Amino acid sequence: MRRPGPPRELPPPLEIECMKSLWRLGEASVKQVREEMLFRKQLAYTTVMTLLERLVKRGRAQRRKHGRAFLYSPLATQAELRRLAVEELLLLHFDGSREELQAYLNGARPHAAELPPADETRLDTTLL
Repeated sequence: MRRPGPPRELPPPLEIECMKSLWRLGEASVKQVREEMLFRKQLAYTTVMTLLERLVKRGRAQRRKHGRAFLYSPLATQAELRRLAVEELLLLHFDGSREELQAYLNGARPHAAELPPADETRLDTTLL
């Protein structure tokens, strides 16, 4: 059985979709969040409720009782989650180097030393 790793700071994609809805709506019920998400994702009411509860548990959103329903509102900002996403991207794909990320974004090609050597011995010249 696989052991769970440390929890990611960045929420999974569906939780981020819920956060996007909360940022647009400000404060909303599960039903309102689900309706707002419908044009992007077809999710069941209970799925959206679970996602919102996970966000509350992780401190990314809060809820308050309003009549018989709960209203959810974001605690995490969009800028905060973007920062976490960029940090994760840096660590996973650029070994934490902002300079390498910037070079990539500017369209720089990898250094010749980083490119794998061309193995011309495997080239089949019969088709050339």
